[in-house]
Amino acid sequence: MSDDDADDAGDDSAAPSGGSAAVPVGVKLGSTRTVIALPGEHGTENRIIKTLTCMATYEDALTGEEKVLYGEEAAREYPDRVQYMLRSGLPEDADRAEMTKTFFEAVIEENDIPANSGVVYAIPTIDNPTGLDNLRGVIEDSSIGLNLVESYPESLCGSIPAFGNDLEAIDEIFVAVNMGSTNLEASAYRRGEQLAPFTTGAVTGNEVDRMIANYVEEETQGRVNIDTQTAREYKEEHADFVEFEPFTDIIQQPGGGSHEFTIERSVMDAVDEYVDDAVDELANTFLPELANDYMKVYQLALDRPIVLTGGMACIPGIVEEFEERLSTELNREIEAIAADEPDVAPTVGAQRIAARLVENS
Repeated sequence: MSDDDADDAGDDSAAPSGGSAAVPVGVKLGSTRTVIALPGEHGTENRIIKTLTCMATYEDALTGEEKVLYGEEAAREYPDRVQYMLRSGLPEDADRAEMTKTFFEAVIEENDIPANSGVVYAIPTIDNPTGLDNLRGVIEDSSIGLNLVESYPESLCGSIPAFGNDLEAIDEIFVAVNMGSTNLEASAYRRGEQLAPFTTGAVTGNEVDRMIANYVEEETQGRVNIDTQTAREYKEEHADFVEFEPFTDIIQQPGGGSHEFTIERSVMDAVDEYVDDAVDELANTFLPELANDYMKVYQLALDRPIVLTGGMACIPGIVEEFEERLSTELNREIEAIAADEPDVAPTVGAQRIAARLVENS
């Protein structure tokens, strides 16, 4: 877990009628990471809470009581039984919904998220009624959001910091692309209204991790096998379209000793294929559907920047690569933009919406 500052999110709190000031909070319960944004101590910048969306339980050696660990601690100390509850983006069944509730409450309690709050959740665009109902249950049963609880599309929330320091995105017509771990999502937005939402599980950050693991085995001629967690770490630490450099790692051999190896191609080959596949899905599936259903919105949106959000959008240089390849595919100039921290942006955007709703309540 880490607490980092984010850009100024506008008004930090407002007093609801007839009560004490409610705290505006933005939340994204992500498949890989959960991020929460709320006003910082001095009221001018956000406090950002970021943790892996996973948990493990263990038995207290003295009392026998079941204890909960979450986030990086759980992944590090209990890799054999840590649970990632939202691997598909949503809690798929009742058991995962209960685990998500337990996880979320542990995060809320440890980080002192106030109950007297107005909470906006950034929600993925996924056609999964059962999963969405389960997530709704997690949200409704949480101990925060006594002032108000609302949800907005994750890609809209993630676009807000990319357009400016307030809520300018709500008044725009544009296309947003969420490059997430479990799905590639795209939507057009017309003054806050979501149009032609598109989702595919064929182009994902998780699939990039699997590709990296396979390519590492090929590149080392079968001498090195890594798990997808290690592959994800390689991606997050080394993938770079601007200044990628080969890197060296060491693994322990099963019979003792260690093996040092260098990775030159595996990481960038995987992310390079990802960009090609993402551009193909958008150019040949999403945008034609948008043009068919909303031709004027399609024309107006492509004259505005396309906003990239999600964890994959954090790779240095990927915005420019996406822009260049989509321009070539469509045979027209396309501009792409992203917030400074695309993985945190949906939560920051949700917090700004929460601040406005709390102010107006």
